[in-house]
Amino acid sequence: MTALRKYDRIEASALWRPAPGEQRREVIISMGDATLLISDMKDRPITHWSLAALDRVNPGKQPAIYSPDGDPGETLELAAGEDNMIEAIETLRRAVDKARPHPGRVRSVGALTSAALVAALLLLWLPGALVNHAVSVVPVAKRVAIGDTLLTRIERLSGLRCNAPSGLRSLQLLRKRIGSGPLSVMPATGQISLHLPGGRILLRRDLVEDFEDPSVAAGFALAELTQAQASDPLRDLLRYAGVWSTFRLLTTGDLPPNDLAQYAQYLMTAPRSAPATDPLLAQFARAKISAAPYAYALDVTGESVLPLIEGDPASAHAPAMIMADADWLRLQNICGG
Repeated sequence: MTALRKYDRIEASALWRPAPGEQRREVIISMGDATLLISDMKDRPITHWSLAALDRVNPGKQPAIYSPDGDPGETLELAAGEDNMIEAIETLRRAVDKARPHPGRVRSVGALTSAALVAALLLLWLPGALVNHAVSVVPVAKRVAIGDTLLTRIERLSGLRCNAPSGLRSLQLLRKRIGSGPLSVMPATGQISLHLPGGRILLRRDLVEDFEDPSVAAGFALAELTQAQASDPLRDLLRYAGVWSTFRLLTTGDLPPNDLAQYAQYLMTAPRSAPATDPLLAQFARAKISAAPYAYALDVTGESVLPLIEGDPASAHAPAMIMADADWLRLQNICGG
Protein backbone atom coordinates (compact mmCIF):
# COMPACT_ATOMS: atom_id res chain seq x y z
CA MET A 1 0.00 0.00 0.00
CA THR A 2 3.00 2.33 -0.58
CA ALA A 3 0.98 4.26 -3.14
CA LEU A 4 -1.45 5.41 -0.47
CA ARG A 5 0.88 6.56 2.29
CA LYS A 6 0.20 10.24 1.65
CA TYR A 7 -3.56 9.55 1.87
CA ASP A 8 -3.40 7.69 5.19
CA ARG A 9 -6.60 8.17 7.24
CA ILE A 10 -8.18 10.82 4.99
CA GLU A 11 -11.95 11.15 5.23
CA ALA A 12 -14.74 12.29 2.91
CA SER A 13 -18.50 12.48 2.82
CA ALA A 14 -20.41 10.33 0.35
CA LEU A 15 -23.80 8.84 -0.48
CA TRP A 16 -24.08 5.08 0.16
CA ARG A 17 -26.80 2.81 -1.21
CA PRO A 18 -26.80 -0.73 0.25
CA ALA A 19 -28.94 -2.28 -2.51
CA PRO A 20 -30.90 -1.34 -5.64
CA GLY A 21 -34.13 0.47 -4.85
CA GLU A 22 -33.06 1.48 -1.36
CA GLN A 23 -32.65 5.11 -0.37
CA ARG A 24 -29.16 6.57 -0.39
CA ARG A 25 -27.68 7.52 2.98
CA GLU A 26 -25.14 10.22 3.75
CA VAL A 27 -22.05 8.58 5.21
CA ILE A 28 -18.43 9.30 6.13
CA ILE A 29 -15.71 7.21 4.46
CA SER A 30 -12.14 6.93 5.69
CA MET A 31 -9.09 5.34 4.13
CA GLY A 32 -7.17 2.64 6.01
CA ASP A 33 -4.20 0.53 4.99
CA ALA A 34 -6.32 -2.07 3.24
CA THR A 35 -9.94 -1.04 3.62
CA LEU A 36 -12.43 1.72 3.02
CA LEU A 37 -14.44 2.19 6.23
CA ILE A 38 -18.00 3.41 5.76
CA SER A 39 -19.55 4.99 8.89
CA ASP A 40 -22.79 6.81 9.60
CA MET A 41 -22.87 10.51 10.54
CA LYS A 42 -22.44 9.57 14.21
CA ASP A 43 -19.14 7.85 13.34
CA ARG A 44 -20.57 4.35 13.86
CA PRO A 45 -19.12 1.78 11.44
CA ILE A 46 -21.57 0.43 8.85
CA THR A 47 -19.40 -1.71 6.58
CA HIS A 48 -15.91 -2.15 5.18
CA TRP A 49 -14.85 -2.44 1.53
CA SER A 50 -11.57 -3.93 0.42
CA LEU A 51 -9.56 -1.18 -1.25
CA ALA A 52 -8.10 -3.75 -3.63
CA ALA A 53 -11.55 -4.76 -4.89
CA LEU A 54 -13.23 -1.46 -5.79
CA ASP A 55 -14.89 -0.97 -9.18
CA ARG A 56 -15.45 2.46 -10.76
CA VAL A 57 -18.96 2.29 -12.19
CA ASN A 58 -18.62 5.46 -14.33
CA PRO A 59 -14.97 5.97 -15.32
CA GLY A 60 -14.11 9.61 -16.06
CA LYS A 61 -17.53 10.95 -15.06
CA GLN A 62 -18.76 12.93 -12.07
CA PRO A 63 -19.94 12.29 -9.46
CA ALA A 64 -17.60 9.30 -9.04
CA ILE A 65 -19.52 6.10 -8.29
CA TYR A 66 -17.90 2.97 -6.88
CA SER A 67 -19.10 -0.48 -5.95
CA PRO A 68 -17.46 -3.51 -4.32
CA ASP A 69 -16.21 -6.08 -6.78
CA GLY A 70 -18.99 -8.54 -7.58
CA ASP A 71 -21.86 -6.45 -6.14
CA PRO A 72 -22.77 -3.59 -8.51
CA GLY A 73 -26.04 -3.05 -6.65
CA GLU A 74 -24.23 -1.56 -3.64
CA THR A 75 -22.83 1.84 -4.56
CA LEU A 76 -20.86 4.72 -3.07
CA GLU A 77 -21.16 8.13 -4.69
CA LEU A 78 -18.48 10.80 -4.14
CA ALA A 79 -19.17 14.36 -5.20
CA ALA A 80 -16.69 16.29 -7.33
CA GLY A 81 -15.61 18.27 -4.26
CA GLU A 82 -14.09 15.17 -2.67
CA ASP A 83 -11.10 15.25 -5.00
CA ASN A 84 -8.58 14.01 -2.44
CA MET A 85 -10.50 10.84 -1.70
CA ILE A 86 -11.25 10.21 -5.39
CA GLU A 87 -7.57 10.69 -6.20
CA ALA A 88 -6.59 8.27 -3.42
CA ILE A 89 -8.98 5.59 -4.63
CA GLU A 90 -7.96 6.01 -8.26
CA THR A 91 -4.26 5.88 -7.29
CA LEU A 92 -4.86 2.57 -5.56
CA ARG A 93 -6.83 1.18 -8.49
CA ARG A 94 -4.03 2.08 -10.89
CA ALA A 95 -1.47 0.49 -8.58
CA VAL A 96 -3.54 -2.67 -8.34
CA ASP A 97 -4.03 -2.84 -12.13
CA LYS A 98 -0.30 -2.34 -12.74
CA ALA A 99 0.62 -5.09 -10.33
CA ARG A 100 -2.00 -7.53 -11.58
CA PRO A 101 -0.40 -10.84 -12.74
CA HIS A 102 -1.01 -12.45 -16.13
CA PRO A 103 -3.92 -14.85 -16.51
CA GLY A 104 -3.37 -18.42 -15.56
CA ARG A 105 -2.16 -20.24 -12.51
CA VAL A 106 -0.05 -17.32 -11.26
CA ARG A 107 -3.09 -15.06 -11.37
CA SER A 108 -5.14 -17.51 -9.33
CA VAL A 109 -2.41 -17.88 -6.74
CA GLY A 110 -2.02 -14.11 -6.54
CA ALA A 111 -5.73 -13.55 -6.09
CA LEU A 112 -5.91 -16.12 -3.34
CA THR A 113 -2.89 -14.57 -1.63
CA SER A 114 -4.40 -11.09 -1.82
CA ALA A 115 -7.68 -12.33 -0.44
CA ALA A 116 -5.89 -14.09 2.39
CA LEU A 117 -3.92 -10.95 3.22
CA VAL A 118 -7.04 -8.79 3.22
CA ALA A 119 -8.89 -11.33 5.35
CA ALA A 120 -5.97 -11.48 7.78
CA LEU A 121 -5.87 -7.69 8.03
CA LEU A 122 -9.60 -7.57 8.70
CA LEU A 123 -9.43 -10.32 11.30
CA LEU A 124 -6.55 -8.63 13.10
CA TRP A 125 -7.62 -5.00 12.77
CA LEU A 126 -11.41 -4.95 12.70
CA PRO A 127 -12.21 -6.43 16.14
CA GLY A 128 -9.87 -4.09 17.99
CA ALA A 129 -10.97 -1.07 15.98
CA LEU A 130 -14.65 -1.74 16.64
CA VAL A 131 -14.08 -2.27 20.36
CA ASN A 132 -12.00 0.90 20.64
CA HIS A 133 -14.67 2.87 18.81
CA ALA A 134 -17.47 1.44 20.96
CA VAL A 135 -15.64 2.21 24.20
CA SER A 136 -15.14 5.80 23.03
CA VAL A 137 -18.78 6.47 22.08
CA VAL A 138 -20.96 4.44 24.47
CA PRO A 139 -22.38 6.98 26.98
CA VAL A 140 -22.29 6.61 30.75
CA ALA A 141 -26.03 5.91 30.94
CA LYS A 142 -25.70 2.95 28.57
CA ARG A 143 -22.70 1.63 30.54
CA VAL A 144 -24.78 1.77 33.71
CA ALA A 145 -27.65 -0.04 31.96
CA ILE A 146 -25.27 -2.77 30.75
CA GLY A 147 -23.86 -3.13 34.27
CA ASP A 148 -27.35 -3.38 35.76
CA THR A 149 -28.28 -6.08 33.25
CA LEU A 150 -25.11 -7.99 34.13
CA LEU A 151 -25.98 -7.67 37.82
CA THR A 152 -29.39 -9.22 37.12
CA ARG A 153 -27.68 -12.12 35.33
CA ILE A 154 -25.24 -12.57 38.22
CA GLU A 155 -28.13 -12.60 40.70
CA ARG A 156 -29.57 -15.62 38.86
CA LEU A 157 -26.35 -17.45 39.75
CA SER A 158 -25.59 -16.06 43.20
CA GLY A 159 -28.97 -15.08 44.60
CA LEU A 160 -30.45 -11.60 44.94
CA ARG A 161 -28.23 -8.86 46.33
CA CYS A 162 -28.67 -8.24 50.07
CA ASN A 163 -31.15 -5.45 50.71
CA ALA A 164 -31.94 -4.94 54.41
CA PRO A 165 -32.93 -1.22 54.45
CA SER A 166 -30.71 -0.19 57.37
CA GLY A 167 -27.80 -2.05 55.82
CA LEU A 168 -28.36 -0.31 52.50
CA ARG A 169 -28.07 3.06 54.20
CA SER A 170 -24.76 2.01 55.73
CA LEU A 171 -23.60 0.69 52.37
CA GLN A 172 -24.30 4.12 50.89
CA LEU A 173 -22.13 5.65 53.62
CA LEU A 174 -19.30 3.28 52.67
CA ARG A 175 -19.68 4.16 49.00
CA LYS A 176 -19.41 7.89 49.74
CA ARG A 177 -16.47 7.31 52.07
CA ILE A 178 -14.35 5.52 49.46
CA GLY A 179 -15.58 7.57 46.49
CA SER A 180 -16.70 4.67 44.30
CA GLY A 181 -19.71 3.87 42.16
CA PRO A 182 -22.70 1.98 43.58
CA LEU A 183 -21.91 -0.92 45.93
CA SER A 184 -23.86 -4.17 46.28
CA VAL A 185 -23.39 -6.99 48.77
CA MET A 186 -23.97 -10.41 47.22
CA PRO A 187 -24.98 -13.53 49.18
CA ALA A 188 -22.69 -15.95 47.30
CA THR A 189 -20.38 -15.40 44.35
CA GLY A 190 -17.43 -17.27 42.96
CA GLN A 191 -15.36 -14.09 43.35
CA ILE A 192 -14.92 -12.22 46.60
CA SER A 193 -15.43 -8.95 44.72
CA LEU A 194 -16.20 -7.77 41.19
CA HIS A 195 -16.63 -4.57 39.21
CA LEU A 196 -19.08 -4.03 36.34
CA PRO A 197 -19.48 -1.52 33.49
CA GLY A 198 -21.02 1.66 34.81
CA GLY A 199 -18.97 1.65 38.01
CA ARG A 200 -20.90 -0.79 40.21
CA ILE A 201 -18.80 -2.89 42.62
CA LEU A 202 -19.96 -6.19 44.10
CA LEU A 203 -18.73 -7.43 47.49
CA ARG A 204 -19.36 -10.93 48.83
CA ARG A 205 -21.24 -11.02 52.14
CA ASP A 206 -18.32 -12.46 54.14
CA LEU A 207 -16.44 -9.18 53.63
CA VAL A 208 -18.98 -7.46 55.88
CA GLU A 209 -19.93 -10.37 58.13
CA ASP A 210 -16.56 -11.92 59.02
CA PHE A 211 -14.42 -8.89 59.92
CA GLU A 212 -14.41 -6.59 62.90
CA ASP A 213 -14.29 -3.29 61.02
CA PRO A 214 -15.11 -2.00 57.54
CA SER A 215 -11.47 -1.60 56.46
CA VAL A 216 -11.40 -4.96 54.69
CA ALA A 217 -14.60 -4.39 52.71
CA ALA A 218 -13.39 -0.88 51.85
CA GLY A 219 -10.05 -2.32 50.75
CA PHE A 220 -11.61 -4.82 48.36
CA ALA A 221 -13.82 -2.08 46.92
CA LEU A 222 -10.75 0.11 46.37
CA ALA A 223 -9.01 -2.84 44.69
CA GLU A 224 -11.92 -3.20 42.27
CA LEU A 225 -11.89 0.53 41.62
CA THR A 226 -8.17 0.25 40.79
CA GLN A 227 -8.81 -2.64 38.42
CA ALA A 228 -11.61 -0.77 36.66
CA GLN A 229 -9.36 2.23 36.10
CA ALA A 230 -6.57 0.04 34.73
CA SER A 231 -8.82 -1.83 32.28
CA ASP A 232 -12.18 -0.45 31.16
CA PRO A 233 -14.81 -3.06 32.15
CA LEU A 234 -16.85 -2.31 29.02
CA ARG A 235 -13.77 -3.02 26.88
CA ASP A 236 -13.27 -6.32 28.73
CA LEU A 237 -16.90 -7.28 28.07
CA LEU A 238 -16.74 -6.43 24.35
CA ARG A 239 -13.48 -8.32 23.87
CA TYR A 240 -15.19 -11.35 25.37
CA ALA A 241 -18.43 -10.91 23.38
CA GLY A 242 -16.70 -10.51 20.01
CA VAL A 243 -16.97 -8.39 16.89
CA TRP A 244 -20.60 -9.08 15.99
CA SER A 245 -21.89 -8.25 19.45
CA THR A 246 -19.83 -5.07 19.43
CA PHE A 247 -21.25 -4.17 16.04
CA ARG A 248 -24.77 -4.82 17.35
CA LEU A 249 -24.12 -2.51 20.32
CA LEU A 250 -22.97 0.24 17.96
CA THR A 251 -25.91 -0.14 15.58
CA THR A 252 -28.80 -0.98 17.92
CA GLY A 253 -27.58 0.16 21.33
CA ASP A 254 -27.99 -3.30 22.86
CA LEU A 255 -25.92 -6.43 23.43
CA PRO A 256 -27.31 -9.94 22.80
CA PRO A 257 -28.87 -11.26 26.05
CA ASN A 258 -27.12 -14.60 25.64
CA ASP A 259 -23.72 -12.88 25.50
CA LEU A 260 -24.46 -11.04 28.74
CA ALA A 261 -25.56 -14.28 30.41
CA GLN A 262 -22.37 -16.04 29.33
CA TYR A 263 -20.21 -13.13 30.43
CA ALA A 264 -21.88 -13.08 33.85
CA GLN A 265 -20.95 -16.73 34.31
CA TYR A 266 -17.43 -15.99 33.08
CA LEU A 267 -17.02 -13.18 35.63
CA MET A 268 -18.09 -15.51 38.41
CA THR A 269 -15.51 -18.17 37.60
CA ALA A 270 -12.59 -16.73 35.63
CA PRO A 271 -9.18 -16.41 37.35
CA ARG A 272 -8.35 -12.82 38.23
CA SER A 273 -5.07 -10.99 38.63
CA ALA A 274 -4.28 -8.70 41.55
CA PRO A 275 -4.26 -4.94 40.93
CA ALA A 276 -0.88 -3.26 40.54
CA THR A 277 0.56 -2.26 43.92
CA ASP A 278 1.39 1.40 43.29
CA PRO A 279 -2.02 2.42 41.86
CA LEU A 280 -3.74 0.46 44.63
CA LEU A 281 -1.73 2.18 47.35
CA ALA A 282 -2.57 5.50 45.71
CA GLN A 283 -6.26 4.63 46.09
CA PHE A 284 -5.78 3.86 49.78
CA ALA A 285 -3.90 7.15 50.22
CA ARG A 286 -6.64 9.11 48.45
CA ALA A 287 -9.35 7.53 50.60
CA LYS A 288 -7.21 7.85 53.78
CA ILE A 289 -7.75 4.18 54.59
CA SER A 290 -5.17 1.70 55.86
CA ALA A 291 -4.09 -0.96 53.36
CA ALA A 292 -2.92 -3.41 56.04
CA PRO A 293 -6.33 -4.96 56.92
CA TYR A 294 -6.97 -5.64 53.23
CA ALA A 295 -3.49 -7.11 52.82
CA TYR A 296 -3.85 -9.47 55.79
CA ALA A 297 -7.29 -10.53 54.54
CA LEU A 298 -5.54 -11.69 51.37
CA ASP A 299 -2.71 -13.44 53.22
CA VAL A 300 -2.87 -13.80 56.99
CA THR A 301 0.91 -14.29 57.13
CA GLY A 302 1.57 -11.08 55.22
CA GLU A 303 4.37 -12.69 53.22
CA SER A 304 2.85 -12.42 49.75
CA VAL A 305 1.45 -8.93 50.35
CA LEU A 306 4.48 -7.36 52.03
CA PRO A 307 4.64 -4.41 49.56
CA LEU A 308 1.09 -3.43 50.57
CA ILE A 309 1.93 -3.63 54.27
CA GLU A 310 5.24 -1.79 54.00
CA GLY A 311 3.77 0.83 51.66
CA ASP A 312 0.62 1.37 53.72
CA PRO A 313 -0.03 5.13 53.48
CA ALA A 314 -1.70 5.05 56.91
CA SER A 315 1.29 3.46 58.67
CA ALA A 316 2.69 6.82 59.80
CA HIS A 317 -0.60 8.09 61.26
CA ALA A 318 -3.97 6.89 62.41
CA PRO A 319 -6.33 6.36 59.43
CA ALA A 320 -9.55 8.35 59.30
CA MET A 321 -12.65 6.53 60.56
CA ILE A 322 -14.59 4.82 57.79
CA MET A 323 -17.97 4.77 59.53
CA ALA A 324 -19.46 4.72 63.02
CA ASP A 325 -19.66 1.38 64.83
CA ALA A 326 -23.47 1.46 64.75
CA ASP A 327 -23.47 1.92 60.99
CA TRP A 328 -20.97 -0.92 60.58
CA LEU A 329 -23.17 -3.23 62.68
CA ARG A 330 -26.14 -2.41 60.46
CA LEU A 331 -24.05 -3.11 57.36
CA GLN A 332 -23.01 -6.48 58.81
CA ASN A 333 -26.69 -7.41 58.91
CA ILE A 334 -27.51 -6.29 55.36
CA CYS A 335 -28.10 -9.90 54.36
CA GLY A 336 -30.48 -10.52 57.22
CA GLY A 337 -28.06 -11.87 59.79
